[in-house]
Amino acid sequence: MLRIDQLKIKVSDKQPDLRRAVISKLKISESELKDFGIIRRSLDARKKPELYYVFSIWAVCSNEDKILKRFYKDSNISQYVQVEYKLPQSGSEPLSDRPVVVGMGPAGLFCAYELALAGYNPLVIERGRSVEERAQDVEKFWETGVLDTASNVQFGEGGAGTFSDGKLSTSIKDKEGRIHEVLKIFTEHGAPEEILYDHMPHLGTDVLPKIVKNIRERIIELGGEVRFETCLTGIECEAGKITGVKLSGPNGEDTIKTSILALAIGHSARDTYKALYDCGLKMEQKPFAAGFRVQHPQRIINENQYGDDKYSEILGASPYKLTANFGDRGVFSFCMCPGGYVVNSSSEEGETVVNGMSYSGRDSENANSAIVVSIPVTDYPSEHPLAGIEFQRVLERRAYEAGKGKIPVQRYGDFAGKVTGDSAVCDNPSFVNPVFKGEYEWTDLSGIFDESINMLFIDAVTRFGRTIKDFDDPGMIMAGVESRTSSPVRIPRNDSLESSIGGIIPLGEGAGYAGGITSAAIDGIRGAEVIIKKFASI
Repeated sequence: MLRIDQLKIKVSDKQPDLRRAVISKLKISESELKDFGIIRRSLDARKKPELYYVFSIWAVCSNEDKILKRFYKDSNISQYVQVEYKLPQSGSEPLSDRPVVVGMGPAGLFCAYELALAGYNPLVIERGRSVEERAQDVEKFWETGVLDTASNVQFGEGGAGTFSDGKLSTSIKDKEGRIHEVLKIFTEHGAPEEILYDHMPHLGTDVLPKIVKNIRERIIELGGEVRFETCLTGIECEAGKITGVKLSGPNGEDTIKTSILALAIGHSARDTYKALYDCGLKMEQKPFAAGFRVQHPQRIINENQYGDDKYSEILGASPYKLTANFGDRGVFSFCMCPGGYVVNSSSEEGETVVNGMSYSGRDSENANSAIVVSIPVTDYPSEHPLAGIEFQRVLERRAYEAGKGKIPVQRYGDFAGKVTGDSAVCDNPSFVNPVFKGEYEWTDLSGIFDESINMLFIDAVTRFGRTIKDFDDPGMIMAGVESRTSSPVRIPRNDSLESSIGGIIPLGEGAGYAGGITSAAIDGIRGAEVIIKKFASI
């Protein structure tokens, strides 16, 4: 099998003829090309408005050795060996009780899936509701403002990423094939095949719930059990090792015996952090980032990124990625949602959190992303391992008060004028129309963060305006507060992924080891691997 890299085809309204491009590149006849497929597809916009697809292709040809000799000087043509992911062989140590997986975000879901596939019959615990019921609860909250603290954008089957853009890109370097395994599992359960090769794959919040449900049903078919509305409230230990988990569910309190707990609680399970800390589980502070979510017309982003908005009909709404360094702090775009919505993502009474989401069509009139400032642990109110959670809560309470319980919203020009004292008001109120899920309130956002963070935000937006025209337009809409970018807590683990208490395997974003759907899913798979390597299947 051959690999062809840097195969460029100009973007047009016609489907690229990849077969013809491969034949031309390899200088072979039609009959010599037996089969081919896409390894990766990206976009080259360096010469906009002329845009190019850039493909990496695998190809099966006659006389491959001769082709390689003919192109021995061309580094873009090589032998291709596809890495196939394989679960490890089961260990020999007996398991007296089935493993327990807590949390059904990507880390917990994929850990449970691989364990079920290997015959370990996991018990999966989720504090929220099934993804079908959860979707109804979230829509009700957005329509009425009545929050269900057990089932919301943060809690429930699928995790916080279910109500986002469903982005699957990751910067992880992976030689073992786990990234492809994650994407393959998604496609086997309903995702489009394009995610296997797109440079920036995404699913959309309308597609992801169906896939999550299908994976859950497969776990059950393979012998696993799923309990919804069931919360981990404590653990039992002997000689520094876990022996059981305490649960609270629809039928009251329960204790389940287990020697293995895959802990994938997510970044917002604050009461669970506290309960586990009180049980003696070692935790430590971790930095995170916080800021505001901003909205611009998607048309403006398309014109800047593509060179011409016409390409959006072919390529879809354009994303962007922005970073700025200000010495000891960075400011960057986070969870950018092309053609998306800003959504109320609160999970606790009296606190307001926002996030962004897109449907699979990415067809809202606005682009949105969080513009966030790095928050070091030195900003936290104390050295307590959970002090970062209190820091988040303070911001979220301020946002709740500013918006009177609704999403607090302000034009950038008014915010900048208030912070700098320049009396610069928004002179272009029609620049962008608000697009929200959940009620919003026009207000003053300058009191959520202290002055230094506000000034960093303004300085970064000014700098970003030099990269993307009109990014710093005074009519741009800001909403607060974006504070759940990642967990402010890390649960330390050793090379076997075990925590300070033997048998507990902290996983995913909530444990401080992932930063998105794919990276969390990969961490979940790694958790399953260490269990499988050590123990015999049930």
